[in-house]
Amino acid sequence: MTAHNFHIPVMGIGFTIDTPVKVAPYGISSVISLVDDVLIEKMREIYCDKYGESFKAVSDDEEDCRAKRITLYLNLVNKIVKKKFKELSSSFFTKGSEIIKYIDMLPEDSNIKQVYNKMLQASDEKVIKEMQEWLKKNLVLGNIDVNIMTKLDKVHFEGEEKLPSHYNDAHAALRGFALSDLSGAGLVLSAGINPRLYSYMANFEDFYPDADGYLKKKIILKVSDYRSALTQGKFLAKKGLWVSEYRIESGLNCGGHAFATEGHLLGPILEEFKNNKSEFIKLSHKIFIEALKKQGRKIPDTPFAINITVQGGIGTVAENKFLFDYFKVASTGWGTPFLLVPEVTNIDNDTCQLLADAKEKDFYVSDISPLGVSFNSVKGNTKDEERKRFIEKGTPGSVCHKKILAGNTDFTKRPICVASRQYQTLKIKALKQENLEADEYTKRFNKVVEKTCICTGLGATALIVNNVDTSLAGQGVSVCPGPNMACFSKIVSLKEMVDHIYGRIDLLYSNDFRPNMFIKELDMYVNYFKKTISETIRPFKKVQIKYFQSFKSNMQDGISYYKSLFSDVINESVNIKDKLIEELDRHEKDLLCIQI
Repeated sequence: MTAHNFHIPVMGIGFTIDTPVKVAPYGISSVISLVDDVLIEKMREIYCDKYGESFKAVSDDEEDCRAKRITLYLNLVNKIVKKKFKELSSSFFTKGSEIIKYIDMLPEDSNIKQVYNKMLQASDEKVIKEMQEWLKKNLVLGNIDVNIMTKLDKVHFEGEEKLPSHYNDAHAALRGFALSDLSGAGLVLSAGINPRLYSYMANFEDFYPDADGYLKKKIILKVSDYRSALTQGKFLAKKGLWVSEYRIESGLNCGGHAFATEGHLLGPILEEFKNNKSEFIKLSHKIFIEALKKQGRKIPDTPFAINITVQGGIGTVAENKFLFDYFKVASTGWGTPFLLVPEVTNIDNDTCQLLADAKEKDFYVSDISPLGVSFNSVKGNTKDEERKRFIEKGTPGSVCHKKILAGNTDFTKRPICVASRQYQTLKIKALKQENLEADEYTKRFNKVVEKTCICTGLGATALIVNNVDTSLAGQGVSVCPGPNMACFSKIVSLKEMVDHIYGRIDLLYSNDFRPNMFIKELDMYVNYFKKTISETIRPFKKVQIKYFQSFKSNMQDGISYYKSLFSDVINESVNIKDKLIEELDRHEKDLLCIQI
Protein backbone atom coordinates (compact mmCIF):
# COMPACT_ATOMS: atom_id res chain seq x y z
CA MET A 1 0.00 0.00 0.00
CA THR A 2 1.31 3.45 -0.91
CA ALA A 3 0.06 6.90 -0.01
CA HIS A 4 0.45 8.31 -3.52
CA ASN A 5 -0.32 6.87 -6.93
CA PHE A 6 2.84 8.24 -8.53
CA HIS A 7 6.54 7.59 -8.03
CA ILE A 8 9.76 9.44 -8.84
CA PRO A 9 11.90 7.27 -11.15
CA VAL A 10 15.68 7.11 -11.02
CA MET A 11 17.27 10.10 -12.75
CA GLY A 12 20.92 10.00 -13.74
CA ILE A 13 23.41 8.88 -11.11
CA GLY A 14 23.29 11.69 -8.57
CA PHE A 15 19.98 13.51 -9.10
CA THR A 16 17.91 11.06 -7.02
CA ILE A 17 20.66 9.40 -4.98
CA ASP A 18 19.18 10.75 -1.73
CA THR A 19 15.65 11.60 -2.87
CA PRO A 20 14.04 9.00 -0.53
CA VAL A 21 15.35 10.96 2.47
CA LYS A 22 13.43 13.97 1.17
CA VAL A 23 10.16 12.37 0.04
CA ALA A 24 9.68 8.90 1.60
CA PRO A 25 8.54 10.37 4.97
CA TYR A 26 5.67 11.99 3.01
CA GLY A 27 4.58 8.67 1.50
CA ILE A 28 6.21 9.24 -1.91
CA SER A 29 8.25 6.44 -3.49
CA SER A 30 11.49 7.11 -5.37
CA VAL A 31 14.51 5.30 -6.79
CA ILE A 32 18.25 5.45 -6.03
CA SER A 33 20.83 4.57 -8.69
CA LEU A 34 23.42 2.02 -7.53
CA VAL A 35 25.83 2.69 -10.40
CA ASP A 36 28.49 4.70 -8.55
CA ASP A 37 29.59 3.27 -5.20
CA VAL A 38 32.26 5.99 -4.80
CA LEU A 39 29.57 8.69 -4.94
CA ILE A 40 27.37 6.58 -2.67
CA GLU A 41 30.20 6.42 -0.11
CA LYS A 42 30.63 10.19 -0.28
CA MET A 43 26.87 10.68 0.25
CA ARG A 44 27.01 8.35 3.26
CA GLU A 45 29.75 10.49 4.76
CA ILE A 46 27.69 13.65 4.15
CA TYR A 47 24.57 12.21 5.78
CA CYS A 48 26.45 10.66 8.70
CA ASP A 49 27.83 14.12 9.45
CA LYS A 50 24.43 15.76 8.98
CA TYR A 51 22.58 13.36 11.29
CA GLY A 52 25.31 12.73 13.84
CA GLU A 53 26.04 9.16 12.83
CA SER A 54 29.51 7.64 13.11
CA PHE A 55 31.32 7.18 9.81
CA LYS A 56 34.10 4.79 8.95
CA ALA A 57 35.12 4.78 5.32
CA VAL A 58 35.16 1.57 3.30
CA SER A 59 38.49 1.71 1.45
CA ASP A 60 39.08 0.57 -2.11
CA ASP A 61 41.38 -2.16 -0.76
CA GLU A 62 38.69 -3.68 1.44
CA GLU A 63 37.20 -7.01 0.36
CA ASP A 64 33.86 -6.55 -1.45
CA CYS A 65 34.05 -2.77 -0.96
CA ARG A 66 31.43 -1.94 -3.58
CA ALA A 67 28.70 -4.11 -2.04
CA LYS A 68 29.59 -2.98 1.49
CA ARG A 69 29.35 0.70 0.58
CA ILE A 70 25.93 0.19 -0.96
CA THR A 71 24.61 -1.81 2.01
CA LEU A 72 25.85 0.75 4.53
CA TYR A 73 24.36 3.67 2.59
CA LEU A 74 20.96 2.01 2.14
CA ASN A 75 20.88 1.11 5.83
CA LEU A 76 21.65 4.73 6.70
CA VAL A 77 18.97 6.09 4.35
CA ASN A 78 16.47 3.64 5.83
CA LYS A 79 17.37 4.73 9.37
CA ILE A 80 17.06 8.43 8.56
CA VAL A 81 13.75 7.99 6.72
CA LYS A 82 12.25 6.04 9.63
CA LYS A 83 13.46 8.66 12.11
CA LYS A 84 11.96 11.51 10.06
CA PHE A 85 8.72 9.58 9.62
CA LYS A 86 8.47 8.97 13.38
CA GLU A 87 8.96 12.67 14.04
CA LEU A 88 6.37 13.53 11.39
CA SER A 89 3.86 11.09 12.86
CA SER A 90 4.40 12.60 16.30
CA SER A 91 3.92 16.19 15.20
CA PHE A 92 0.83 18.18 16.15
CA PHE A 93 -2.14 18.83 13.88
CA THR A 94 -1.30 22.51 13.60
CA LYS A 95 -0.85 24.71 10.57
CA GLY A 96 2.57 24.18 8.96
CA SER A 97 3.39 20.99 10.86
CA GLU A 98 4.95 18.01 9.08
CA ILE A 99 1.88 15.82 9.45
CA ILE A 100 -0.30 18.51 7.88
CA LYS A 101 2.21 18.84 5.03
CA TYR A 102 1.92 15.07 4.49
CA ILE A 103 -1.88 15.13 4.44
CA ASP A 104 -2.14 18.28 2.29
CA MET A 105 -0.17 16.59 -0.50
CA LEU A 106 -2.39 13.49 -0.64
CA PRO A 107 -4.87 13.03 -3.51
CA GLU A 108 -8.41 14.14 -2.73
CA ASP A 109 -9.80 10.59 -2.83
CA SER A 110 -7.34 9.34 -0.22
CA ASN A 111 -9.01 7.75 2.83
CA ILE A 112 -6.58 9.62 5.06
CA LYS A 113 -7.49 12.96 3.54
CA GLN A 114 -11.20 12.24 3.77
CA VAL A 115 -10.93 11.32 7.46
CA TYR A 116 -8.83 14.45 8.04
CA ASN A 117 -11.48 16.64 6.39
CA LYS A 118 -14.16 15.05 8.61
CA MET A 119 -11.95 15.74 11.62
CA LEU A 120 -11.85 19.43 10.70
CA GLN A 121 -15.65 19.51 10.78
CA ALA A 122 -15.92 17.64 14.09
CA SER A 123 -16.55 19.46 17.36
CA ASP A 124 -16.39 16.63 19.91
CA GLU A 125 -12.87 16.58 21.43
CA LYS A 126 -12.99 12.81 21.99
CA VAL A 127 -13.96 12.15 18.36
CA ILE A 128 -11.23 14.52 17.15
CA LYS A 129 -8.62 12.74 19.26
CA GLU A 130 -9.73 9.30 18.00
CA MET A 131 -9.54 10.51 14.39
CA GLN A 132 -6.08 11.95 14.98
CA GLU A 133 -4.87 8.65 16.42
CA TRP A 134 -6.34 6.79 13.43
CA LEU A 135 -4.65 9.17 11.03
CA LYS A 136 -1.25 8.73 12.66
CA LYS A 137 -1.55 4.93 12.59
CA ASN A 138 -2.52 4.87 8.92
CA LEU A 139 0.23 7.05 7.52
CA VAL A 140 2.60 5.03 5.32
CA LEU A 141 6.15 5.55 4.13
CA GLY A 142 7.12 5.86 0.50
CA ASN A 143 9.27 3.04 -0.88
CA ILE A 144 13.06 3.29 -0.95
CA ASP A 145 13.66 1.55 -4.27
CA VAL A 146 16.96 1.11 -6.11
CA ASN A 147 17.97 0.77 -9.76
CA ILE A 148 20.57 -1.39 -11.48
CA MET A 149 21.25 -1.15 -15.21
CA THR A 150 21.75 -4.83 -15.95
CA LYS A 151 24.23 -4.28 -18.77
CA LEU A 152 26.58 -2.22 -16.56
CA ASP A 153 28.22 -5.34 -15.17
CA LYS A 154 31.89 -4.51 -15.54
CA VAL A 155 34.39 -7.28 -14.79
CA HIS A 156 37.02 -6.62 -12.09
CA PHE A 157 40.63 -7.78 -11.92
CA GLU A 158 43.20 -8.46 -9.27
CA GLY A 159 46.47 -7.77 -11.02
CA GLU A 160 46.08 -9.56 -14.35
CA GLU A 161 43.64 -12.14 -12.96
CA LYS A 162 39.93 -11.74 -13.71
CA LEU A 163 37.84 -11.95 -10.53
CA PRO A 164 34.73 -14.22 -10.26
CA SER A 165 31.51 -12.82 -11.76
CA HIS A 166 29.94 -12.05 -8.38
CA TYR A 167 32.46 -9.19 -8.10
CA ASN A 168 31.14 -7.66 -11.35
CA ASP A 169 29.57 -4.21 -10.91
CA ALA A 170 25.89 -5.16 -11.25
CA HIS A 171 26.36 -8.36 -9.20
CA ALA A 172 28.02 -6.44 -6.35
CA ALA A 173 25.30 -3.75 -6.45
CA LEU A 174 22.60 -6.43 -6.27
CA ARG A 175 24.37 -8.03 -3.31
CA GLY A 176 24.66 -4.65 -1.57
CA PHE A 177 20.90 -4.14 -1.88
CA ALA A 178 20.00 -7.73 -0.96
CA LEU A 179 22.05 -7.59 2.25
CA SER A 180 20.64 -4.22 3.35
CA ASP A 181 17.96 -3.98 6.04
CA LEU A 182 15.42 -2.38 3.68
CA SER A 183 12.02 -4.07 3.83
CA GLY A 184 9.38 -3.86 1.13
CA ALA A 185 11.83 -2.08 -1.16
CA GLY A 186 12.00 -2.78 -4.87
CA LEU A 187 14.98 -3.60 -7.08
CA VAL A 188 14.34 -1.91 -10.44
CA LEU A 189 16.21 -3.80 -13.16
CA SER A 190 16.55 -1.87 -16.42
CA ALA A 191 18.27 -2.12 -19.83
CA GLY A 192 17.20 -5.66 -20.64
CA ILE A 193 17.82 -9.19 -19.44
CA ASN A 194 21.14 -10.30 -17.96
CA PRO A 195 20.70 -14.07 -17.40
CA ARG A 196 23.75 -14.46 -15.17
CA LEU A 197 22.71 -11.53 -12.97
CA TYR A 198 19.10 -12.76 -12.79
CA SER A 199 20.32 -16.22 -11.78
CA TYR A 200 22.52 -14.67 -9.08
CA MET A 201 19.42 -13.15 -7.45
CA ALA A 202 18.35 -16.66 -6.45
CA ASN A 203 21.13 -16.69 -3.83
CA PHE A 204 19.36 -14.22 -1.54
CA GLU A 205 16.47 -15.17 0.74
CA ASP A 206 14.96 -11.68 0.80
CA PHE A 207 13.72 -12.17 -2.77
CA TYR A 208 11.67 -15.23 -1.77
CA PRO A 209 8.36 -15.14 0.14
CA ASP A 210 8.73 -15.80 3.87
CA ALA A 211 6.49 -18.09 5.95
CA ASP A 212 3.75 -15.44 5.87
CA GLY A 213 4.06 -14.91 2.12
CA TYR A 214 5.81 -11.55 2.53
CA LEU A 215 8.46 -10.41 0.05
CA LYS A 216 11.06 -8.39 1.91
CA LYS A 217 12.74 -7.37 -1.34
CA LYS A 218 10.62 -6.96 -4.47
CA ILE A 219 11.68 -7.31 -8.10
CA ILE A 220 10.63 -4.58 -10.53
CA LEU A 221 11.40 -4.91 -14.22
CA LYS A 222 11.58 -1.79 -16.37
CA VAL A 223 10.37 -2.91 -19.81
CA SER A 224 9.36 -1.36 -23.10
CA ASP A 225 7.14 -4.13 -24.53
CA TYR A 226 4.98 -7.09 -23.53
CA ARG A 227 7.08 -9.83 -25.10
CA SER A 228 10.21 -8.74 -23.23
CA ALA A 229 8.25 -8.63 -19.97
CA LEU A 230 6.89 -12.13 -20.51
CA THR A 231 10.34 -13.53 -21.35
CA GLN A 232 12.02 -11.98 -18.34
CA GLY A 233 9.15 -12.78 -15.97
CA LYS A 234 9.16 -16.48 -16.95
CA PHE A 235 12.94 -16.66 -16.61
CA LEU A 236 12.76 -15.41 -13.03
CA ALA A 237 9.65 -17.43 -12.13
CA LYS A 238 11.52 -20.63 -13.06
CA LYS A 239 13.95 -19.76 -10.27
CA GLY A 240 11.18 -19.17 -7.75
CA LEU A 241 11.47 -15.38 -8.06
CA TRP A 242 8.33 -13.27 -8.44
CA VAL A 243 8.22 -10.01 -10.39
CA SER A 244 5.98 -7.68 -8.39
CA GLU A 245 5.90 -4.85 -10.92
CA TYR A 246 6.43 -4.27 -14.62
CA ARG A 247 7.40 -0.64 -15.07
CA ILE A 248 6.64 0.27 -18.69
CA GLU A 249 8.64 3.19 -20.02
CA SER A 250 8.23 4.95 -23.34
CA GLY A 251 11.12 4.00 -25.58
CA LEU A 252 11.80 7.59 -26.66
CA ASN A 253 9.52 10.00 -24.76
CA CYS A 254 11.53 9.71 -21.56
CA GLY A 255 14.61 11.06 -19.82
CA GLY A 256 18.06 9.44 -19.81
CA HIS A 257 18.92 6.71 -22.29
CA ALA A 258 16.31 6.16 -24.99
CA PHE A 259 15.90 2.45 -25.72
CA ALA A 260 13.76 2.62 -28.83
CA THR A 261 11.40 -0.26 -29.55
CA GLU A 262 10.92 -1.65 -33.05
CA GLY A 263 8.24 0.95 -33.70
CA HIS A 264 5.95 -0.35 -30.95
CA LEU A 265 4.14 2.63 -29.42
CA LEU A 266 3.21 3.11 -25.77
CA GLY A 267 -0.58 2.98 -26.17
CA PRO A 268 -0.75 -0.41 -27.93
CA ILE A 269 1.85 -1.78 -25.47
CA LEU A 270 -0.30 -0.72 -22.50
CA GLU A 271 -3.38 -2.19 -24.19
CA GLU A 272 -1.61 -5.54 -24.56
CA PHE A 273 -0.63 -5.56 -20.89
CA LYS A 274 -4.18 -4.65 -19.84
CA ASN A 275 -5.80 -7.35 -21.98
CA ASN A 276 -3.37 -10.09 -20.99
CA LYS A 277 -2.70 -9.29 -17.35
CA SER A 278 -4.90 -12.05 -15.86
CA GLU A 279 -3.43 -14.70 -18.15
CA PHE A 280 0.05 -13.33 -17.50
CA ILE A 281 -0.42 -13.72 -13.73
CA LYS A 282 -1.78 -17.28 -14.11
CA LEU A 283 1.11 -18.36 -16.32
CA SER A 284 3.75 -16.72 -14.15
CA HIS A 285 2.20 -18.12 -10.95
CA LYS A 286 2.13 -21.68 -12.34
CA ILE A 287 5.83 -21.57 -13.20
CA PHE A 288 6.58 -19.81 -9.91
CA ILE A 289 4.92 -22.38 -7.63
CA GLU A 290 6.50 -25.29 -9.54
CA ALA A 291 9.91 -23.76 -8.85
CA LEU A 292 9.07 -23.20 -5.17
CA LYS A 293 7.95 -26.82 -4.84
CA LYS A 294 11.22 -28.10 -6.28
CA GLN A 295 13.08 -25.96 -3.76
CA GLY A 296 10.96 -27.23 -0.88
CA ARG A 297 9.57 -23.78 -0.10
CA LYS A 298 6.12 -22.87 1.19
CA ILE A 299 3.58 -22.27 -1.57
CA PRO A 300 1.48 -19.07 -1.32
CA ASP A 301 -2.25 -19.68 -1.02
CA THR A 302 -3.15 -17.22 -3.78
CA PRO A 303 -1.19 -15.72 -6.67
CA PHE A 304 0.87 -12.66 -5.80
CA ALA A 305 -0.20 -9.41 -7.38
CA ILE A 306 1.50 -7.90 -10.41
CA ASN A 307 1.42 -4.14 -10.72
CA ILE A 308 1.61 -2.54 -14.15
CA THR A 309 3.00 1.00 -13.99
CA VAL A 310 3.98 3.49 -16.67
CA GLN A 311 6.33 6.44 -17.09
CA GLY A 312 7.63 8.69 -19.83
CA GLY A 313 6.24 11.99 -21.06
CA ILE A 314 3.26 12.35 -18.70
CA GLY A 315 2.59 16.05 -18.17
CA THR A 316 -1.04 16.78 -17.32
CA VAL A 317 -3.61 15.57 -14.82
CA ALA A 318 -5.83 14.50 -17.74
CA GLU A 319 -3.11 12.25 -19.17
CA ASN A 320 -2.35 10.87 -15.74
CA LYS A 321 -6.02 10.14 -15.04
CA PHE A 322 -6.54 8.49 -18.42
CA LEU A 323 -3.68 6.06 -17.74
CA PHE A 324 -5.40 4.98 -14.52
CA ASP A 325 -8.96 4.94 -15.80
CA TYR A 326 -8.46 3.26 -19.17
CA PHE A 327 -5.25 1.24 -18.91
CA LYS A 328 -5.77 0.42 -15.21
CA VAL A 329 -2.16 1.11 -14.23
CA ALA A 330 -1.24 0.98 -10.54
CA SER A 331 1.10 3.98 -10.56
CA THR A 332 2.65 6.54 -12.88
CA GLY A 333 6.22 7.80 -12.95
CA TRP A 334 6.97 11.53 -13.00
CA GLY A 335 10.69 12.08 -13.50
CA THR A 336 11.76 15.02 -15.65
CA PRO A 337 9.50 17.66 -13.99
CA PHE A 338 11.13 16.95 -10.61
CA LEU A 339 14.44 18.28 -11.96
CA LEU A 340 12.80 21.66 -11.34
CA VAL A 341 12.25 20.78 -7.67
CA PRO A 342 15.57 21.35 -5.83
CA GLU A 343 13.80 20.35 -2.62
CA VAL A 344 13.62 16.80 -4.03
CA THR A 345 16.50 16.28 -6.47
CA ASN A 346 20.18 17.19 -6.41
CA ILE A 347 20.22 19.91 -9.03
CA ASP A 348 22.73 22.75 -9.01
CA ASN A 349 21.46 26.29 -9.56
CA ASP A 350 22.98 26.74 -13.03
CA THR A 351 21.57 23.47 -14.39
CA CYS A 352 18.18 24.04 -12.77
CA GLN A 353 17.91 27.50 -14.34
CA LEU A 354 19.09 26.13 -17.70
CA LEU A 355 16.21 23.63 -17.65
CA ALA A 356 13.70 26.26 -16.56
CA ASP A 357 14.71 28.61 -19.38
CA ALA A 358 15.10 25.98 -22.13
CA LYS A 359 12.55 25.87 -24.94
CA GLU A 360 11.33 22.94 -27.01
CA LYS A 361 14.10 23.37 -29.59
CA ASP A 362 16.76 23.04 -26.88
CA PHE A 363 15.88 19.46 -25.94
CA TYR A 364 17.23 16.79 -28.23
CA VAL A 365 18.20 13.12 -28.54
CA SER A 366 22.00 12.94 -28.68
CA ASP A 367 24.73 10.38 -29.37
CA ILE A 368 26.92 11.49 -26.45
CA SER A 369 26.54 8.32 -24.36
CA PRO A 370 29.51 5.92 -24.36
CA LEU A 371 26.97 3.06 -24.29
CA GLY A 372 26.14 3.75 -27.93
CA VAL A 373 22.48 4.28 -27.04
CA SER A 374 20.57 7.47 -27.81
CA PHE A 375 20.64 9.85 -24.83
CA ASN A 376 18.25 12.71 -24.08
CA SER A 377 19.99 15.99 -23.43
CA VAL A 378 19.63 19.77 -23.40
CA LYS A 379 21.73 22.33 -25.25
CA GLY A 380 24.08 24.41 -23.13
CA ASN A 381 24.68 21.91 -20.34
CA THR A 382 28.06 22.50 -18.67
CA LYS A 383 29.38 19.00 -19.40
CA ASP A 384 28.91 19.55 -23.12
CA GLU A 385 30.61 22.95 -22.89
CA GLU A 386 33.50 21.28 -21.05
CA ARG A 387 33.75 18.64 -23.81
CA LYS A 388 34.03 21.37 -26.45
CA ARG A 389 36.81 23.10 -24.48
CA PHE A 390 38.80 19.87 -24.36
CA ILE A 391 38.48 19.51 -28.14
CA GLU A 392 39.60 23.11 -28.74
CA LYS A 393 42.66 22.52 -26.52
CA GLY A 394 43.58 19.45 -28.56
CA THR A 395 42.90 17.08 -25.66
CA PRO A 396 39.50 15.53 -26.45
CA GLY A 397 37.95 13.06 -24.05
CA SER A 398 37.84 12.91 -20.26
CA VAL A 399 40.19 11.45 -17.71
CA CYS A 400 38.41 8.21 -16.81
CA HIS A 401 38.48 7.92 -13.01
CA LYS A 402 35.54 5.63 -12.41
CA LYS A 403 35.59 3.34 -15.48
CA ILE A 404 31.90 2.52 -15.01
CA LEU A 405 31.27 2.40 -18.78
CA ALA A 406 34.64 0.91 -19.75
CA GLY A 407 33.75 -1.62 -22.43
CA ASN A 408 35.96 -1.13 -25.51
CA THR A 409 38.99 -3.33 -26.32
CA ASP A 410 39.91 -2.02 -29.80
CA PHE A 411 43.29 -0.75 -28.58
CA THR A 412 43.79 -2.28 -25.14
CA LYS A 413 43.58 -5.67 -23.42
CA ARG A 414 41.47 -4.31 -20.60
CA PRO A 415 38.26 -2.47 -21.55
CA ILE A 416 38.36 1.32 -21.63
CA CYS A 417 35.59 3.86 -22.13
CA VAL A 418 35.05 5.43 -25.57
CA ALA A 419 34.57 8.81 -23.84
CA SER A 420 37.99 8.56 -22.19
CA ARG A 421 40.95 10.63 -23.29
CA GLN A 422 42.95 7.43 -23.68
CA TYR A 423 40.52 5.91 -26.15
CA GLN A 424 39.88 9.08 -28.15
CA THR A 425 43.61 9.80 -28.49
CA LEU A 426 44.23 6.28 -29.80
CA LYS A 427 41.23 6.36 -32.11
CA ILE A 428 42.12 9.74 -33.62
CA LYS A 429 45.67 8.53 -34.18
CA ALA A 430 44.27 5.50 -36.02
CA LEU A 431 42.00 7.73 -38.13
CA LYS A 432 44.96 9.87 -39.21
CA GLN A 433 46.79 6.77 -40.42
CA GLU A 434 43.90 5.92 -42.76
CA ASN A 435 44.64 8.95 -45.00
CA LEU A 436 40.95 9.79 -45.33
CA GLU A 437 39.47 12.58 -47.42
CA ALA A 438 39.07 15.76 -45.38
CA ASP A 439 35.26 15.60 -45.21
CA GLU A 440 35.26 11.93 -44.23
CA TYR A 441 37.95 12.49 -41.60
CA THR A 442 35.99 15.37 -40.05
CA LYS A 443 32.82 13.32 -40.00
CA ARG A 444 34.47 10.36 -38.28
CA PHE A 445 36.50 12.60 -35.94
CA ASN A 446 33.29 14.27 -34.75
CA LYS A 447 31.74 10.85 -34.12
CA VAL A 448 34.65 9.98 -31.84
CA VAL A 449 34.78 13.19 -29.82
CA GLU A 450 31.02 13.62 -29.33
CA LYS A 451 31.10 10.90 -26.65
CA THR A 452 31.27 12.43 -23.20
CA CYS A 453 31.79 11.20 -19.65
CA ILE A 454 28.24 10.90 -18.37
CA CYS A 455 29.44 8.87 -15.35
CA THR A 456 30.98 11.90 -13.69
CA GLY A 457 28.59 14.30 -15.43
CA LEU A 458 25.45 12.69 -14.02
CA GLY A 459 26.91 12.45 -10.52
CA ALA A 460 28.67 15.80 -10.22
CA THR A 461 25.56 17.76 -9.28
CA ALA A 462 25.13 15.76 -6.04
CA LEU A 463 28.61 16.87 -4.98
CA ILE A 464 28.09 20.48 -6.07
CA VAL A 465 24.78 20.81 -4.20
CA ASN A 466 26.36 19.39 -1.04
CA ASN A 467 29.43 21.66 -1.33
CA VAL A 468 31.87 18.76 -1.80
CA ASP A 469 35.11 19.03 -3.80
CA THR A 470 34.25 18.04 -7.36
CA SER A 471 37.82 17.54 -8.58
CA LEU A 472 37.24 13.87 -9.32
CA ALA A 473 33.84 14.43 -10.87
CA GLY A 474 34.98 17.34 -13.02
CA GLN A 475 33.20 20.65 -13.19
CA GLY A 476 30.77 19.74 -15.97
CA VAL A 477 27.24 18.57 -15.21
CA SER A 478 25.37 16.26 -17.58
CA VAL A 479 21.60 16.32 -17.41
CA CYS A 480 19.17 13.96 -19.12
CA PRO A 481 15.63 15.43 -19.24
CA GLY A 482 12.93 14.12 -21.51
CA PRO A 483 11.30 16.46 -24.05
CA ASN A 484 8.40 16.95 -21.64
CA MET A 485 10.63 19.42 -19.75
CA ALA A 486 9.93 22.02 -22.45
CA CYS A 487 6.44 22.46 -20.98
CA PHE A 488 7.72 23.31 -17.50
CA SER A 489 9.54 26.59 -16.93
CA LYS A 490 9.24 27.35 -13.24
CA ILE A 491 11.39 26.20 -10.33
CA VAL A 492 8.88 24.96 -7.74
CA SER A 493 8.44 23.26 -4.37
CA LEU A 494 7.53 19.62 -3.75
CA LYS A 495 4.03 20.68 -2.73
CA GLU A 496 3.53 22.63 -5.95
CA MET A 497 4.68 19.75 -8.16
CA VAL A 498 2.44 17.28 -6.33
CA ASP A 499 -0.46 19.72 -6.66
CA HIS A 500 0.19 19.84 -10.41
CA ILE A 501 0.17 16.04 -10.67
CA TYR A 502 -3.20 15.89 -8.92
CA GLY A 503 -4.65 18.81 -10.90
CA ARG A 504 -4.94 21.27 -8.03
CA ILE A 505 -2.75 23.77 -9.90
CA ASP A 506 -1.35 23.95 -13.45
CA LEU A 507 2.42 24.42 -13.85
CA LEU A 508 2.58 24.02 -17.61
CA TYR A 509 4.37 26.84 -19.39
CA SER A 510 1.87 26.75 -22.21
CA ASN A 511 -0.72 24.33 -23.50
CA ASP A 512 -0.56 25.81 -26.99
CA PHE A 513 2.38 23.82 -28.34
CA ARG A 514 2.30 20.77 -26.07
CA PRO A 515 1.05 17.69 -27.94
CA ASN A 516 -0.67 14.77 -26.25
CA MET A 517 1.96 12.41 -24.73
CA PHE A 518 1.08 9.64 -27.21
CA ILE A 519 1.35 12.01 -30.20
CA LYS A 520 4.70 13.31 -28.94
CA GLU A 521 6.07 9.79 -28.72
CA LEU A 522 4.80 8.99 -32.22
CA ASP A 523 6.46 12.15 -33.55
CA MET A 524 9.76 11.12 -31.97
CA TYR A 525 9.52 7.60 -33.44
CA VAL A 526 8.82 8.89 -36.95
CA ASN A 527 11.84 11.21 -36.71
CA TYR A 528 13.97 8.39 -35.27
CA PHE A 529 12.89 6.12 -38.14
CA LYS A 530 13.77 8.73 -40.77
CA LYS A 531 17.16 9.36 -39.16
CA THR A 532 17.97 5.65 -38.94
CA ILE A 533 17.13 5.09 -42.60
CA SER A 534 19.08 8.16 -43.78
CA GLU A 535 22.18 7.09 -41.83
CA THR A 536 22.11 3.49 -43.09
CA ILE A 537 24.36 2.79 -46.07
CA ARG A 538 22.51 1.77 -49.22
CA PRO A 539 21.77 -0.68 -50.75
CA PHE A 540 20.10 -2.12 -47.66
CA LYS A 541 20.78 -5.70 -46.65
CA LYS A 542 17.88 -8.13 -46.40
CA VAL A 543 17.95 -8.10 -42.61
CA GLN A 544 17.86 -4.28 -42.63
CA ILE A 545 14.92 -4.21 -45.04
CA LYS A 546 13.05 -6.66 -42.82
CA TYR A 547 13.75 -4.50 -39.76
CA PHE A 548 12.65 -1.27 -41.47
CA GLN A 549 9.47 -2.86 -42.82
CA SER A 550 8.58 -4.22 -39.39
CA PHE A 551 9.31 -0.84 -37.77
CA LYS A 552 7.12 0.98 -40.27
CA SER A 553 4.30 -1.57 -40.00
CA ASN A 554 4.29 -1.37 -36.20
CA MET A 555 4.00 2.41 -36.31
CA GLN A 556 1.16 2.22 -38.84
CA ASP A 557 -0.65 -0.26 -36.59
CA GLY A 558 -0.08 2.14 -33.69
CA ILE A 559 -1.59 5.03 -35.63
CA SER A 560 -4.69 2.95 -36.43
CA TYR A 561 -4.97 2.04 -32.75
CA TYR A 562 -4.74 5.69 -31.68
CA LYS A 563 -7.37 6.78 -34.21
CA SER A 564 -9.83 4.39 -32.61
CA LEU A 565 -8.73 5.34 -29.09
CA PHE A 566 -8.96 9.08 -29.67
CA SER A 567 -12.33 8.81 -31.42
CA ASP A 568 -14.08 6.50 -28.98
CA VAL A 569 -12.40 6.66 -25.60
CA ILE A 570 -10.44 9.79 -24.76
CA ASN A 571 -12.67 12.25 -22.92
CA GLU A 572 -11.79 15.47 -24.74
CA SER A 573 -13.71 18.12 -26.62
CA VAL A 574 -14.56 17.59 -30.30
CA ASN A 575 -12.03 20.25 -31.33
CA ILE A 576 -9.21 18.56 -29.43
CA LYS A 577 -10.15 15.12 -30.79
CA ASP A 578 -10.20 16.51 -34.34
CA LYS A 579 -6.75 18.01 -33.78
CA LEU A 580 -5.41 14.68 -32.50
CA ILE A 581 -6.80 12.85 -35.54
CA GLU A 582 -5.24 15.49 -37.83
CA GLU A 583 -1.86 14.84 -36.23
CA LEU A 584 -2.26 11.10 -36.76
CA ASP A 585 -3.24 11.62 -40.41
CA ARG A 586 -0.16 13.79 -40.93
CA HIS A 587 2.17 11.15 -39.49
CA GLU A 588 0.43 8.41 -41.47
CA LYS A 589 1.02 10.29 -44.73
CA ASP A 590 4.59 11.00 -43.68
CA LEU A 591 5.24 7.29 -43.16
CA LEU A 592 3.75 6.39 -46.55
CA CYS A 593 6.29 8.69 -48.21
CA ILE A 594 9.26 6.91 -46.64
CA GLN A 595 10.77 4.52 -49.16
CA ILE A 596 12.58 1.40 -47.96
